[in-house]
Amino acid sequence: MLRSITATRYVTPLKEGGSLPGLVEADDDGLYVVKFRAAGQGSKALVAELIVGELARAAGLPVPELVLANVPDTLGRTEPDPEINQLVTDSAGLNVGMDFLPGALDYTPARPESIDPELASRIVWFDALTTNVDRTPRNPNLLVWHGRPFLIDHGAALYRHHASDDLLPHAADPFPLIADHVLLPRATALAQADRELGSALTPALVAEVLTRVPDGLLGDEPRGRRDNYVAYLSARLAGSHTFLQQAEAARGS
Repeated sequence: MLRSITATRYVTPLKEGGSLPGLVEADDDGLYVVKFRAAGQGSKALVAELIVGELARAAGLPVPELVLANVPDTLGRTEPDPEINQLVTDSAGLNVGMDFLPGALDYTPARPESIDPELASRIVWFDALTTNVDRTPRNPNLLVWHGRPFLIDHGAALYRHHASDDLLPHAADPFPLIADHVLLPRATALAQADRELGSALTPALVAEVLTRVPDGLLGDEPRGRRDNYVAYLSARLAGSHTFLQQAEAARGS
């Protein structure tokens, strides 16, 4: 299960993207990048962060540790920006944090050698599985830390859940935005990634990962929502040849 921490000090806002995450210090003396429940996309972005981040970890992809972050209602009082003060105050309670990687650098397509083709293929395949629209050259959401790449910021994945509480009818939907993936030119082993990750990510594993998502983020019917995510992702895994072919065609063109 995920560790829980309590934020003790709001250090600084990270004004990148629309979700306004913040760097906070916690009661374990660690630093975490916290995404707040009251931000624009609400709790569903946090649900996507947990599901996709933990699935990536289960698949052997490099992701910083995710934690459940309890935010006291007093945390934002010292922040002079009224928008951020309100965001933190409105997010009191359960939120999601990611281990801060000090000194990490943004991945740049100008230096593609930092990610080898096999790993690039696994990341592209995984992002197609989880319909992650947010790993483009403009915004790769990849950090390089001590020479190793790390996947961050999966709040925009599983984007269909913002429009519908029933994802299963969309399990076979095409994902043309994979053509914009920053690593697609280096993804020369997509078929191998499909064999390996398709075997590793079983429906049972998906169901286990969903148990890590707290009821408090899933709305009024947490069990039904949890079951729906499992059914949706299991169906996409069973039909992975569809998004594999689409990624290969996008790469070929």
